[in-house]
Amino acid sequence: MQSIQKLLVANRSEIAIRVFRSAHELGMRTVAIYAHEDRFSLHRFKADEAYLIGRAGEPLRSYLDIAGIVALAKEHNVDAIHPGYGFLSENAEFARACNEAGIIFVGPRVELLENLGDKTAARELAVQAGVPILAGSSRAVESIEEAIGTAEELGFPVMLKAAHGGGGRGMRIVRNKEELPTELESAQRESKTAFGSTSVFIEKFIERARHIEVQLLGDTHGNLVHLFERDCSVQRRHQKVVEVAPAPNLSPAMRNQICDAAIAIGQTARYENAGTVEFLVDADADQFYFIEVNPRIQVEHTVTEEITGVDIVRRQLQIAAGKRLTDPDIGLGDQKAIHTMGAAIQCRVTTEDPENRFLPDYGRITAYRSASGMGIRLDAGTAFSGAVVTPYFDSLLVKVTARGLSHVETAGHIERCLQEFRVRGVKTNIPFLINLVTHPEFLAGNCTTRFIDETPSLFDFPMRQDRATRLLSFLAETIVNGNPLMKNRQPVVRRNPASIPNFDSQQAPPSGSRTKLLELGPERFAQSLRSHKELLLTDTTMRDAHQSLLATRMRSYDMLAIADAYAQLASGLFSIEMWGGATFDTAMRFLKECPWERLTRLREKVPNILFQMLLRASNAVGYTNYPDNVVQGFVKESASAGIDVFRVFDPLNWVPNMEVAIAAVQDSGALCEATVCYTGDVLDPKRDKYTLKYYVNLAKELEKRGAHLLAIKDMAGLCKPFAAGRLAKALHDEVSLPIHFHTHDTSGAALASCLEAARNGASIVDAAMAPFAGLTSQPNLNAIVEATRNTELDTTLNPEPLRQLTHYWAAVREHYSPFECGMKAPDADLYLHEMPGGQFTNLLEQARALGLADRWEDVCRTYADVNQLLGDIVKVTPTSKAVGDLALLLVTNEMKASELLESNRELAFPESVVDLLSGRMGQSPGGFPPKVVARVVRNQTLIAGRPGATLAPADTQKAMTEVTSIVGREATSREISSWLLYSRVFREFAEHRATYGDVAVLPTPAFLEGPKQGEELFVDIEPGKTLVIRLLTVGEPHADGTRTVFFELNGQPRSVSVIDRTLESSVQQRPKADVGNPRDIGAPMPGLIVTVAVKSGDTVKKGDKILSLEAMKMETTVYAEQNGTLCEVLVSPGTPVEAGELVARYADE
Repeated sequence: MQSIQKLLVANRSEIAIRVFRSAHELGMRTVAIYAHEDRFSLHRFKADEAYLIGRAGEPLRSYLDIAGIVALAKEHNVDAIHPGYGFLSENAEFARACNEAGIIFVGPRVELLENLGDKTAARELAVQAGVPILAGSSRAVESIEEAIGTAEELGFPVMLKAAHGGGGRGMRIVRNKEELPTELESAQRESKTAFGSTSVFIEKFIERARHIEVQLLGDTHGNLVHLFERDCSVQRRHQKVVEVAPAPNLSPAMRNQICDAAIAIGQTARYENAGTVEFLVDADADQFYFIEVNPRIQVEHTVTEEITGVDIVRRQLQIAAGKRLTDPDIGLGDQKAIHTMGAAIQCRVTTEDPENRFLPDYGRITAYRSASGMGIRLDAGTAFSGAVVTPYFDSLLVKVTARGLSHVETAGHIERCLQEFRVRGVKTNIPFLINLVTHPEFLAGNCTTRFIDETPSLFDFPMRQDRATRLLSFLAETIVNGNPLMKNRQPVVRRNPASIPNFDSQQAPPSGSRTKLLELGPERFAQSLRSHKELLLTDTTMRDAHQSLLATRMRSYDMLAIADAYAQLASGLFSIEMWGGATFDTAMRFLKECPWERLTRLREKVPNILFQMLLRASNAVGYTNYPDNVVQGFVKESASAGIDVFRVFDPLNWVPNMEVAIAAVQDSGALCEATVCYTGDVLDPKRDKYTLKYYVNLAKELEKRGAHLLAIKDMAGLCKPFAAGRLAKALHDEVSLPIHFHTHDTSGAALASCLEAARNGASIVDAAMAPFAGLTSQPNLNAIVEATRNTELDTTLNPEPLRQLTHYWAAVREHYSPFECGMKAPDADLYLHEMPGGQFTNLLEQARALGLADRWEDVCRTYADVNQLLGDIVKVTPTSKAVGDLALLLVTNEMKASELLESNRELAFPESVVDLLSGRMGQSPGGFPPKVVARVVRNQTLIAGRPGATLAPADTQKAMTEVTSIVGREATSREISSWLLYSRVFREFAEHRATYGDVAVLPTPAFLEGPKQGEELFVDIEPGKTLVIRLLTVGEPHADGTRTVFFELNGQPRSVSVIDRTLESSVQQRPKADVGNPRDIGAPMPGLIVTVAVKSGDTVKKGDKILSLEAMKMETTVYAEQNGTLCEVLVSPGTPVEAGELVARYADE
C-alpha cells in the first residue's frame, strides 16, 4: 500500500471541491491549481494550498498542461493527483507522466486509458466479453467513401461518434446520404478540437433509445463490483441534462442483464478504480447494446452515491492507495451486500439561456440564494453573490441532487429546490429544468434520448419576474441620476409613512352606496336619489383634488394604503371619484404605473362604495376624438374593472359627441351621469351665449338619451353661489334626473355654491377631504358635513372617522410637496381668465417646463384673450388644453392674441388647437370664428359633423399583435385599450416596466428621490412577500462613467451599477436658428422630438409636415414655411431640443 498524504486535483470548480472534501475526511492535505482567469474561483480557497498554473490568456491550456502540472506537483511534494472529469481525466499521457514522476494517478492504469479511450477498441472489448454492441464500423472511417459504404450497409439513420472522447462532442445523427459529407466533416472537426483526434466511427442509430450506465468500482487486486445503474436519457444534443437512479421502469431482468454485462466488460478489461459502462436500451425492442466505457468519475456520480450510500470519490482515493474492496474501510467486498434505497435525481444548473438556444451567459452574479432542506444535496463551484461567471469554462453553476423514497417524491424535492433558487445577474436554465422535472413523461419515467427534442412545451417559460433586482435598478438610477419628475424641484418634505386610521380590519365592510346599486339596478337606484332628503357627498381626493392641486401626481401606493379604511370608515359617501380624466395617461406617462391595476386593486379593497370616473365622451380619457369602437371598448373594460358611475361630458357641450359614450355606459350596466359643463355667468344678462335656457335645453337633451343622473360640471369654479342656486333649481324643475353638482374653490366661494345648489335641488355635491380641499380643488368635505349638521341637508356622516382620514391625507400631501403649485390663497382673477381648476396646476407645470414660470400672469392674461379669440368656448379638457397650448405658444413667441390674425408670421400651431378649430373635437355653440379657423387650420380638412363618424373603426386585431410584441406575451384587452388611446405613452410605460418592474409598490418618497443613506424601505411586492431594502452607499465614479450603488436586500449585500449621466463632460450643442434667415427651421418650443417626416435632400412644399415635438403632453407639428429642398435635418425621434434650436435647414436656391 502507498500512503497519500498530499493530493492535488488537476481540475477546477465543482469537481475539485468535491474531491477536496473526501480527501479532507481521509486526512489528506489538498492542493488546488488555478488558471489566471480562475484566480477568484472558489475551489482555489477550498484547498489547503493553491498554485497558479499556466499563463494569463490561456485558461483552457493551463488545465491541459501536463508537464506544468506534474512539475508543480513534484515541486510541492504531492503524493497523488486526481484528474476529476473532463480536461485530462481520460488522458493516458497524463497518467503515464504521473507514474514516471512517482506520483499516484487516481484513476485506471495507463493501459486501460489507452484501450478504453478508443471507442472502436472498446467495442472489440465488449465483443470479447460477450456483450451485444450496436452494428457499426469496427474502426474509425478514413474517407467519405468508406463512411457512405458503411452507412448504407447499416441503413440510415446512423450515428457518427468521436472515437477518442465523450460528453456528446463529435456526435451527429445522419438521416440520409446527402447529409453525411457535411456532418462527417463537422464531427471530425469537433472531435479534433475536443480530443485532438479526427477519428470518427459509425454505428446504427436507435430512434427511441434510453441511455443507461452502470457504475463500476475495481481495486488493483482483481476485485470488481457495480453500484447499479443510472438513467441518463434526458439529453440535449447528446449531452446529459438530468440523471436518475435507479433507472425507472427497467424490469429486474433487464437491470440484472445490464449490470452483469458491465461486470463482464470490467473483468475482461481487468478494470480498476471508478468507471462507467454505458448502454443504449431500445425502448421498442427491449434490447440493450454496449456504447462505451468512461474510465473516470462522472458528473452524475452523485445520484449513485445517494441511493447506495457509497462515497465514490473516497473509494477512488482508497483504491489508488492500494486498498482492497474487501477492506473494512471500503466495505464493498460482497456484491450481494450492496443495495439501493429509494431514488435520486440530479439536475445541472448552468448559466445558459434556454430561450436563446442555451447560449452561455456571462457576467457578475449580483444575487445568489441557494436551496436546501429534506433530501437535497448541492455540489457547487463558484456560486455566490458577487462571483463572476467567465466565458472560458463550462457553464455549470451547481449540481442539484435530490433523494427520496420514490422517483415522484424525489422529483417533488428537486422541483421545490429549483424554485427556491434565486440567481440574478446571469441567466440560468432553472426555468427549463423546472418544466422538465414536472413533465408527466418525466414523472412517469418514460423519457428517451429524444425527449427534449420532441417536447417543445419544455420551452414554454413563465415570464421572469426578477422583481427585487429590477426595483433596485430603478432605485439606483433614481439615486444617481434623479427621477425626471423631480427635475428642478425642492426635496420631499416628509419621508415618514402616513399613519393609517385604526379600524377593525376583520369586520366585513358595512353596506354602502354600491351595495344599494347592486340591489336596485341603475334605474331604480337613480330614482331613489331624487327623493333622498339628506345631502350626498362624493369624495374627489383620489382624482380631481390631486389633479387640481398637484398636477395629477398622486400615486396608487398612497390610495391603496388608505382604501381599506375608506371601506370601513366612509361607507356613507355617495361615491369616490378615483379614476379617469388626466389620471389615466399620467399614471403611465409620469408615475410609470398601470391605471387598470389602480382601479382593480382599489375595487378589491372598497367593495361597498360607488366608484366614479370622468369620461370625456368621444375623447374617452384622451385629448382627441377616437373611433367609436375604442370608446365603447374602453367603457366596457372600465365597467368590468370596477367603475360604477361614468360622468360623461363633452368639452363643447355638444350632445351628438356624447351619444356613443352614453349608450356604451348604458350597455355596461353602470350609472350614466350625463353632464352640462358650466361657463359664463347665468346671473349676468350681458353674457347671453350660455344662458339658463341654454343649460335647461341641454339637460333635456341628455335626459332624452337615457342618462340616469345629471351633473353640473363647473370645472373652473365660475358658478357663483347664487348662480348655482338658480341653475340647480331650474334644472330640478325642468328635468326628472337627480342632480350632482361639481365645482372648484379657486375663488374661495365654492362651499357657498355647493350649499346653494343643494338647497335648490342638487342631490349630490363633490368635495375633497380637508387637506386636499380649497384653492383649485373642491370645497372642504369635512366643512360641508359640519355646515349641514342639524339642517334638512344633514349628510348624517360621522365626522370623527372622516377626521381620522384627513390626518392620513395631511401627511400624504407632504410626500408631494415638490408638486405644490405655490398658490397661497383664493384668487378672484379666476373670473377673468376662467381657467379650469384641474388645468391650473397642469398649465403651470407646462409653463415651468417651457421656462415661463416668471411670466405666469402673462400666461393667464393670454389664456383669457385666447378664449375670446376662439369665440368664448366651453373650456374643459381637451378644449381647455387647446386654449392653454395656444396661450403658451403666443407667450413663448412674444405675441398677443390680438396680433395672431394680423401677423403673417408662420407659426407651428399645437395639434390640440388645430384639432379644436378643424372640428375634430366637435362643434361649439355658434361655431368658431372663420378667420381664426383659416389662420390655424390652413389647408387641412374641416369636419362639420360628429368626428367619430369620420373615423374608421380601430383594428383591434392589429393592436393585439402590436401590444403582444411590446409586452412579450399575449396582450390583455385592457392593455389593448391603453395602446389604442395612448400608443406611445403605453409603449414607454411597458418598456419602463420591463426594465424596472412594478415601481408602484415603492413608497412615494423613495419613488421620487430614492432612499436616503441608511434608510430602510419595506416594499410589499405581493401579499406575504416583503422586501427590506437599505441604501448603504454610492460609490465613486468609475472610468467607464458608471457608479456602483450598494444596498442591503433582506439583509444581504447587493450592488447595482448605473451610468452617471451627470458625468458627461460635454454635450454637443445644436446651433440656434437665425430668426431672420428663412433657410433656418427652429424648434418652436423646448421639448422632445416625436416624429421626423423628412430627411436631408427631400423637397418640400409650404405646409408639408417637417416634424412633431412634445413638451409636457403638448404635441406640436412644425410645417414647412416655404417650398424648397432641405439640406440638413439635425434631429431624430427622441432628441431633446430647446426653444429656437436649429432642427433643419433649407439649401441655398
